[in-house]
Amino acid sequence: MPHGRVIAYASRQLRLHELNYPTHDLELAAIVHALKIWRYYLYGETFQIFTDHKSLKYITTQKELNLRQRRWIELLKDYDCTIDYHPGKANVVADALSRKAVEQFLGMICFKVEYLTVLRAMNVNFRMGDEVILATIPVKPSLKDKVKKAQTKDPYLQKMKIKVQEGKNNQFVILEDGTIANGKRVCVSNVEELKTEIMHEVHYAPYAMHPGSTKMYSVVKNEERCGRVCG
Repeated sequence: MPHGRVIAYASRQLRLHELNYPTHDLELAAIVHALKIWRYYLYGETFQIFTDHKSLKYITTQKELNLRQRRWIELLKDYDCTIDYHPGKANVVADALSRKAVEQFLGMICFKVEYLTVLRAMNVNFRMGDEVILATIPVKPSLKDKVKKAQTKDPYLQKMKIKVQEGKNNQFVILEDGTIANGKRVCVSNVEELKTEIMHEVHYAPYAMHPGSTKMYSVVKNEERCGRVCG
């Protein structure tokens, strides 16, 4: 931390055998981990190590050490450093970064690009306000919206919708979002552009298997989410 400014953070998950370490050893292991990953910057320099585990301040003068601690002390001797105690309550920055919620937030930042790429590949629209730090992202498929919009301009489907509302047609149903369906299949108007987009979705989606024409027909025919041309 030159001139009081943080230049790097580091963390890692505990390995299986480390889960049984006492707190004293875990705190010392954290110091050793930092020395190893930043050896290039620290070796040959004089620096201070701050810890909120007070007993570590005297680790180099303790006589009763286990083999693991002795090994780590030998590593410490390679560096020109001192270990000083810094109360955890006073170290609000480190305390905040160790909170689970913050870890999850950092994870969201790390994977943000990856998640957005997947959503775009699935033809999904999303929005998030610029002023928020954490947000619930409402997600809905844009293709389904296009199908629903096309239905409102389809005379045949609008006629069927009226019959369903009047109880004169049992073949078609109106879904909760107002979309017209034939049984479990959403009705797709006979619009060439829309049908092409559906075929593209089935064939080129990341989870598709790039089927041939015969297989393609079978997939679309049996795929409830794609629907079927009704008019």
